[in-house]
Amino acid sequence: MNLIIAAKIIWAIGVVGWYVIRIPFEQKVKREKVVDARHKVRELILLSCSTCGLGIIPLLWATSDLFDFADYPYSAAQLVLGALTFAFSLWLFRRTHEDLGKNWSVTLEIKDTHKLITGGVYRYVRHPMYSAFFLWALAQLILIPNWIAGPAGVIGFGILYLFRVGREEAMMLDTFGDEYRAYMARTARIVPGVL
Repeated sequence: MNLIIAAKIIWAIGVVGWYVIRIPFEQKVKREKVVDARHKVRELILLSCSTCGLGIIPLLWATSDLFDFADYPYSAAQLVLGALTFAFSLWLFRRTHEDLGKNWSVTLEIKDTHKLITGGVYRYVRHPMYSAFFLWALAQLILIPNWIAGPAGVIGFGILYLFRVGREEAMMLDTFGDEYRAYMARTARIVPGVL
């Protein structure tokens, strides 16, 4: 099988896997009452940037010749490393949803029964879901041999992260106060022991 075709298939399986993981959790949280929702228009714009970089641009690469001019040589090692990185991102993504349970939300929201989660993967980083998305973006960068579609995920999700994480932490501080301050003091944001 051609390496590029294999890369397209792996990318598509990863994206489908991402949504298969998320769908049951979306169903669980629909019934939860939201008591604090912030920056709805801003959130929509940021989510659109992320979706464009992690979904739309690579989909165009995979299904058309629109970005063929930006392709570069590709190796089997890149394919394997990209696939393994994507698999790890999917595992982490599932774990974050399992650990959050009904506390999970696509946008910046606090539910009426919201609890601060500091166990599971949250014991190592405050925002492991962002870590999972960055791993997806890294997998895309490695997996897709194209100077536009490959880095689009890092750029698209990077925009969301840069313009959201500070507001999310402010919301958590407003909601959980000193408990969240203590959690921040002992836990890195997205890379255990580093960042």
